Amino acid sequence: MHLATYLGLLHTSLTTLADAFREVGRGHGEEPDVWHTCQVLAGRVDRQAEALAPVVERYGEHREEEPERLHAAELESTRSGPVGLLRDLQDLYTLASLADITWTVVGQAAQGLRDRELLDVVNACEQDTARQLTWLRTRMKQAAPQALIAAR
Repeated sequence: MHLATYLGLLHTSLTTLADAFREVGRGHGEEPDVWHTCQVLAGRVDRQAEALAPVVERYGEHREEEPERLHAAELESTRSGPVGLLRDLQDLYTLASLADITWTVVGQAAQGLRDRELLDVVNACEQDTARQLTWLRTRMKQAAPQALIAAR
């Protein structure tokens, strides 16, 4: 059974995403909504990782480095200015998308195993991740005109 591989991928994705939210929030502190929302979302991602802990204890985990490589390649530091904000938000969206699809795959395994506890965790966390993706998409839409047309 390879569920432990995907639990490790998910766990690493979540810790990487939480760190990235914090980093982007700090790097764009001049945007109060970005700073505050990124801190809140980082906390929510931390709680997802905590909710996953009992499942990891039961099935084990095999840690993967892909999310960390993605983070290292794209979010070594935040970029500056309006275009920098837009690109940093896109990077967060990429990391959140990885977590989202990994929750989906783990949810499919939970259905196959008929593991009600894991299904409950997946359902709650998928909804939370969808909200993160919605905020990121909306904030990118808000930032795009300023960054791509008006900024010099």
